[in-house]
Amino acid sequence: MKRQRIVLDTSVLISAVLFGGPPRDVLERVINGAVDCSLSFAILDETREVLRRPKFGFSPEQSFQLIEELHAVCDVIDPAASIEAVVADPADNMILECALESKADFVVSGDHHLLDLGVFRGIQIVTPSDYLKTIEQQSDFPQQLLQTE
Repeated sequence: MKRQRIVLDTSVLISAVLFGGPPRDVLERVINGAVDCSLSFAILDETREVLRRPKFGFSPEQSFQLIEELHAVCDVIDPAASIEAVVADPADNMILECALESKADFVVSGDHHLLDLGVFRGIQIVTPSDYLKTIEQQSDFPQQLLQTE
């Protein structure tokens, strides 16, 4: 069975780093190699810029280091196609572009513009909590099968 490929949006990356909880649990699965993750240069750029906002207090060096660490554990791509699916917030389209280019199974997002889509061209768009539930159910499946035999 092939490993799942996910795309994390900027809000999930920021939450994982700063606040923990389900976003961090998802990122830890990426770091541990349990799931594959793709990010685009645009997602990394936006993440770096958000971290450098005064309210988060990351220095340019700290934000650069974090981006380097993400680059080391994720496949970084430069999507060829432009998407215009999210009219209310066109910046969110970069997440969908990355997901399509990388043939992702899931977009893991905290952004309601993306979550409202639910599915985009066969790619499920879910919250970090829902993604964790999905992979836990999938990993339980073989054990449940064995128990019923």
